[in-house]
Amino acid sequence: MDFLLGTALIIPGPHQLPLTLGVAALKGLGVLRERRRLRRSASSGGSLSASASNEVMLEWRDLTCTLTDKKSGKKRLLLNGVAGTAAPGRLTAIMGPSGSGKTTLLSALAGQMPYSKNITLQGHVAANGAPLQRSKLRVGFVQQDDLFYPQLTVKETLMMAAQLRMAADAPAEEKEAYVDGIIARLGLAKAAATPVGDAKTRGLSGGEKKRLAIAVELISRPMLIFADEPTSGLDAFSAERVMATLKELCSDGHTVMVSIHQPRSSVFEMFDDLVLMAEGELVYAGPASEVLSHFQGLGHTCPEHYNPAEWLADLVAIDHTSADSEAESRSRLDQLVAAWRQRTAAAPAISVGPSSSAASLAAGAEAVGGTRAPSCGLRKQVALLFGRSLRQVLRDRATNIGRASSQVSSALVFASIYWRMKRSQSSIQDRMGLLQISAVGSAMTSLIKTLNVFPREKTLVGRERARSGYGVLPYLLSKLAAELPVGALFPALFACLVYPATGLNPKPRRFASFLGLLTLEAMSAQALGLAVGAVAPSTEAALAMGPAVILVSIVFGGLFVNESNVPGPLKWLPATSLIKHAFEGACINEFKGAEFELDERGLGARSGDEVLERLSFADSSVRRTMANQGRIMLCYWWYTYCILVRKQPRYQPLLAPPSSA
Repeated sequence: MDFLLGTALIIPGPHQLPLTLGVAALKGLGVLRERRRLRRSASSGGSLSASASNEVMLEWRDLTCTLTDKKSGKKRLLLNGVAGTAAPGRLTAIMGPSGSGKTTLLSALAGQMPYSKNITLQGHVAANGAPLQRSKLRVGFVQQDDLFYPQLTVKETLMMAAQLRMAADAPAEEKEAYVDGIIARLGLAKAAATPVGDAKTRGLSGGEKKRLAIAVELISRPMLIFADEPTSGLDAFSAERVMATLKELCSDGHTVMVSIHQPRSSVFEMFDDLVLMAEGELVYAGPASEVLSHFQGLGHTCPEHYNPAEWLADLVAIDHTSADSEAESRSRLDQLVAAWRQRTAAAPAISVGPSSSAASLAAGAEAVGGTRAPSCGLRKQVALLFGRSLRQVLRDRATNIGRASSQVSSALVFASIYWRMKRSQSSIQDRMGLLQISAVGSAMTSLIKTLNVFPREKTLVGRERARSGYGVLPYLLSKLAAELPVGALFPALFACLVYPATGLNPKPRRFASFLGLLTLEAMSAQALGLAVGAVAPSTEAALAMGPAVILVSIVFGGLFVNESNVPGPLKWLPATSLIKHAFEGACINEFKGAEFELDERGLGARSGDEVLERLSFADSSVRRTMANQGRIMLCYWWYTYCILVRKQPRYQPLLAPPSSA
């Protein structure tokens, strides 16, 4: 460009000015493009390092958490006036025995304590002197349990997070380069193309999953990073690698806090600062290198060649083996707590800004712990989530093979039992039994599969919604669009094997109707599974609730109880039974216009219409039953949507103490 400008200056005559202006315009356009690229890079976090202007000094004081018992009304202190600091570039560890308040303190500082009306959280938390709850700081929170989509690879998981959370106008190449940088920095390069895995699919090791959890949080380039028990469930080597990763993030200028139970000595040496908790009380908060000298001054000396972390945990733990040992250990703890309070009594109070009323802090807590605004529109969210759901479904070979094998084996068993049914009076009962079993089997298979997967996925999606900001609607739309076509293949496989082998109505139109009835019923059962899974708190609870709900649908399915004999207050139950509508439609499809042979005494139903009259299905039609089934399916989808919206992740607001409210 400079060469062109110089050439323009030496060109004589009237051509010099236009050429000079043109070259200058091109140069100015290049400068604007470069500035735009730099702005995009800054907004998307092109570097893992935190600049000096982004470094955060975290301080807290008078942090108190009270749990009120529902029945007795008694209050229990989970945190009692805790105070401390976490500096940038330093790894701060919260230690203590089980039940000491480590996770409670970490969650309170991160704004990630799940909401409960029985909990009251009060205190002041400041970032660089300003209330953290009202700041716009990006906070990363690595939870103890690692939840991911098991069929996605490491890079796909991180790219999905980048697409949802990074700036929408950032080029795809820039996002991929940033993800590659995170993968390289956290030592995941060799596992980049490896599926995350689960109990059915071999994938990442425990340490790699934990580093992936850290990597997902780094996508939004947080200034504060909190990790809850990052070494839980890991072997000694993996635990040390994970902690080394967090230590390296400190060298980038991040403020990193971890809660940890009882680390090995090499991990303890990585700690720059230590917060020691016991029974919700603060026992020590300061440099980790000075903790042993502090307790030595109080008459408690750590033995030589002993792991300091284990010694500290034993020192502040309450021994419940006997009344005497409990009294002795509790007295020791009270002395240690009193000694620390006396030491910090003269410490200056933390300034949290001029406005720290309870209302403002509560509103700020909702901003910190609430759902972030999405970085892309509804259409982009649906496209991204659809692609992820489709990969998850298609790659889950173990589940798909299991479902297909189950359908094939069931079809072979029923085909052998009901092989080539005749037109005798006894075959009427056989046909009704086959149709009922087909309806129940298709519904149960789809229901159990959904109940096994959705409750766990619901928890994962709740976390992603809080981090990435996408809504329930794009999630459900993408999930249904990806799973329904694949899920429809399994009842179709069953129908294709059973229908011709058992001698049901051979007309192609009747077979197509039977296929449609089973497929639509399987979709309704999946919708029921989504609704039950949305309500249930866990997979175990969902698997207990689902069969109980479907059992009512089976009882009022049209075979065991005639709809005309259902008591008045229960008349609504057959209308809500997805089994009943599938069975009714299948019976109409099979018996309408059919002819049967009378028995030896000339008795029985000569036509299928008589059978339908006996079942109270004479005034119905296949189209009507499919419409009713569709309404049930839409109703369950609507219930699922409403439940998920109502159960949007909520976090405990931080209130100012009564003295400062």
